[in-house]
Amino acid sequence: MRLWQRTLCESLGLKGRIILSKHGINGTVGGPIDAIKKYRRITREFPAFKDIDFKWSDGIGDDFPRLAVRVRDEIVTFGVPDEIVLDSEGIVGGGTHLNPTEVNQLVADRDDVVFFDGRNEFEARIGRFKNAVVTNIRTTPDFVKELESGKYDHLKDKPIVTYCTGGIRCEVLSVIMKNRGFQEVYQIDGGIVRYGETFKNSGLWEGSLYVFDKRLKMDFASDPAILGSCQSCGEADNQFYNCDVATCRTRIILCQMCVEASPDVLCPTCRVRQSTSSPE
Repeated sequence: MRLWQRTLCESLGLKGRIILSKHGINGTVGGPIDAIKKYRRITREFPAFKDIDFKWSDGIGDDFPRLAVRVRDEIVTFGVPDEIVLDSEGIVGGGTHLNPTEVNQLVADRDDVVFFDGRNEFEARIGRFKNAVVTNIRTTPDFVKELESGKYDHLKDKPIVTYCTGGIRCEVLSVIMKNRGFQEVYQIDGGIVRYGETFKNSGLWEGSLYVFDKRLKMDFASDPAILGSCQSCGEADNQFYNCDVATCRTRIILCQMCVEASPDVLCPTCRVRQSTSSPE
């Protein structure tokens, strides 16, 4: 499978990241629109992938520096591969799927709905659902320990709507949450992407969506809410940058003025190190 996907992408000139596991496939690839359409058609010819939910967004050209196709024990690395069981319908025991309209209807019908962010904490700095619970995690494997910490036990009898970028992570997260005592768990079909495409800036989503390519964020309409703030001057902004230090590459929010005022993009930690280091 890995060889097939790599060969296919290389033949079409596509770059991006693809993860394969016994649970399925997840990834993002970028390139010319005709090549993307051909990739979709050929990938769907494999019977197990015939119903893949492809999601589209406009790139900026050369969105990924290279192609990476990897095999993992889990399609999303929560660290509990044995908890994930699949049948012909998909993941067994996962949350109830809701389309974007059904999400809004659930919130309208119930006054105790809780949105639960299934992403890493820094992603939520620039966009999230209104009043969502954002966990204090930096990597996906931290999630299980966070859920078992007791911090969220008071939510176990409430309707929980899990969400993530494209719907794959919360497909798994919903099972993990139910296995730990959360009684009523839902997930958004197609994740934030599908919800944002449906309601733009007029729904329950606020701000910009963090994405895993050179854009680092995307908006569903012009003039989104600005939830982030420049980590240098504090000005409201939603644009991430990579720290220029090759061994760091931490994501940092900066306003355009601060970017232009410095020759290097540095995260707060690297900025302190640079200012305290002695010249040779």
